[in-house]
Amino acid sequence: MAGVTRTAVVSFRLGHPDGVSVEAAKWAAALTDLGHQVVTVAGAGPVDRLVPGLAIDGPDPPSSKELDQALDDADLVVVENMCSLPLNRAAAVAVAVALRGRPAVLHHHDLPWQRPPFVELPGFPPTDPAWAHVTVNHRSRLELADRGIAATTIPNCFDVDVPPGDRERARRTLGLPADRRLLVQPTRAIARKNLPASLRVADAIGAVFWLVGPAEDGYEPELARLLARARVPVLRGLAEGISMADAYAAGDAVALPSTWEGFGNPSVESAVHRRPLAIGSYPVVREIAAYGFRWFSADDPVRLREWLDRPDPALLELNHRIARRHFSLASLRRRLAGLLETIGLAVVAG
Repeated sequence: MAGVTRTAVVSFRLGHPDGVSVEAAKWAAALTDLGHQVVTVAGAGPVDRLVPGLAIDGPDPPSSKELDQALDDADLVVVENMCSLPLNRAAAVAVAVALRGRPAVLHHHDLPWQRPPFVELPGFPPTDPAWAHVTVNHRSRLELADRGIAATTIPNCFDVDVPPGDRERARRTLGLPADRRLLVQPTRAIARKNLPASLRVADAIGAVFWLVGPAEDGYEPELARLLARARVPVLRGLAEGISMADAYAAGDAVALPSTWEGFGNPSVESAVHRRPLAIGSYPVVREIAAYGFRWFSADDPVRLREWLDRPDPALLELNHRIARRHFSLASLRRRLAGLLETIGLAVVAG
């Protein structure tokens, strides 16, 4: 295909702190580096083309006219989890119908049978001969293969050269003395993030617990009950002017005790920011651990406490090298370039 390729990135919401939005932004940047003109389309968020009917809570699905106006000038459409985990089924169906016979990449972060509310949902993910499927882990790729859908795995990737955050300023903003331990959970508060385990880790290592993300999916009442019984001081949310790099820098350790993740970005982000990680045994974690990362089990926080008492920088440097070798944004660009060639879209820059 000659000239600049216009690519539309579409999802329920974009530009938010959730994992799908974060990874969609990385894909958009990588595609731009590869010479694509990228436009974002979603039902919510700071996007180029807002289509309210695409939102998770949209009362009515978008009309075919609305989708035509939003997508018709795109040579390629990247669908971010919308047709993978149909949180708004009518909107997902409308997008699938609009894309029949058109070049599209369905980027699967989650699949319906991996989440209890959607296990018995037929027809998802949809497929078409003109579409390519990409998963963020091999488990999902194999599960798609079992259902007759071929897919490529491109793991989530990260800026491994991000400048260190400002530890002193962040801790000063939080009101923490220099010698007070801080356990950071850089996620939203929802049931599968397993906040009770994080609080147990914080208690075991003698730390203040910092939950960075907001409560979603109706979890706020349960979170309030949980925090009311917490045996450690708890901080919530990012203060104005504090970045995620600052949050990692402020922490002495990171918690990701999830029971399920499509990938689990803090597994690699903690390595990028050179912080020890207490992690849960969610199924996909074994794939990421196979690269050689050294983590601590969230079920055995004594090991983490012992390490914090006598830190070994070699562990942090090992994890950082693995992240750089296998999960950099440069590797994302290479993988996307290969994917584009397989679907007949030439790379024109990069």
